[in-house]
Amino acid sequence: MRYLKTIVNILLFIIAKHSFAQISDFNHIDFKKADSIALSYNNEGLYNLPKLAYQLTCNLDTDAEKFRAIYFWVCHNISNNYSLYLRNKHQRHRFKNDSIKLKNWNKNFKKKLFKKLLKNNTTICTGYAYLVRELAKLANIECNIIQGYGRVSTTNIETLDLPNHSWNAVKLNKKWYLCDPTWASGIPNPKTNHFSFQYNDGFFLAEPKLFAVNHFPVEAKWSLLEDNAPTFNAFLAAPIIYGKAYESLDQHTLPKQMHQTIKRFEHVRFEYQLKKPIQPKDVVFKIDNGTSIENIIPMPISVLNSTLKIEHQFTKKGFYDVHLYLEEHLISTYTFKVED
Repeated sequence: MRYLKTIVNILLFIIAKHSFAQISDFNHIDFKKADSIALSYNNEGLYNLPKLAYQLTCNLDTDAEKFRAIYFWVCHNISNNYSLYLRNKHQRHRFKNDSIKLKNWNKNFKKKLFKKLLKNNTTICTGYAYLVRELAKLANIECNIIQGYGRVSTTNIETLDLPNHSWNAVKLNKKWYLCDPTWASGIPNPKTNHFSFQYNDGFFLAEPKLFAVNHFPVEAKWSLLEDNAPTFNAFLAAPIIYGKAYESLDQHTLPKQMHQTIKRFEHVRFEYQLKKPIQPKDVVFKIDNGTSIENIIPMPISVLNSTLKIEHQFTKKGFYDVHLYLEEHLISTYTFKVED
């Protein structure tokens, strides 16, 4: 019995390690060489993918470094075509109740999408995920395209009834990891459709619990959270987190929901797992009451080991948007309806 119990404990440990596969598993690897190789092939064309994959990986020793070079190259050379994304979004919603027309649109759009990717190095999330997978496969690294739902600050959750995003899962050292090359590459301007390369390293082998706040895979297993994966309704109700959250946080713990209804003087708790220590003075709330915005350093604040805990009270009733900033970077947004 003792032997059996030991085996069970080992299996549970393995499952737990699988569930929380993330970049910290590779703290012993310096990715500077992989990044440097990727940057040395800037502006390389896509007409010979086997050659590109070989150039990016032939001088690297581990699969983690090879995948890093591939991912880093894609994020620095492929632009996000926001107008193409809007057109696809519009047509998919237009045909969502007609399966034949939707299937035909998807088929024809993919052809146009990959022509633009090949010719102009521009695409949408589907193209990013496809290119990362294909280059990884050429380097003998197992990598999948994950279809699902993505939430950003401009997403209308009332109409989020079709999968709208794609990303990747990659297998390294017999464990699966998540990454999002689209959101890592930069930021498209919704007003001008202009894209700016602004690499965000936080989306590389991201922590699954944080990833799940604004990524919901169609196949639940690709959350990598086993039985702890959020439901779709919980995903829709979650707070908004921004790209900088991935560089600053390992986990977003509290609040669980974006919209809260509370009483005056009620203690509201915020809790996060940090990637690196910060000073309390670097924690700021921007609180918008609809007529003015107040910047406050909330109290009390506790930073113990890697855990940041904050409490706040609202003294007046009303509606408030609360934006959390860490070291002047926007991390997350919540709304509060404060009642008597």
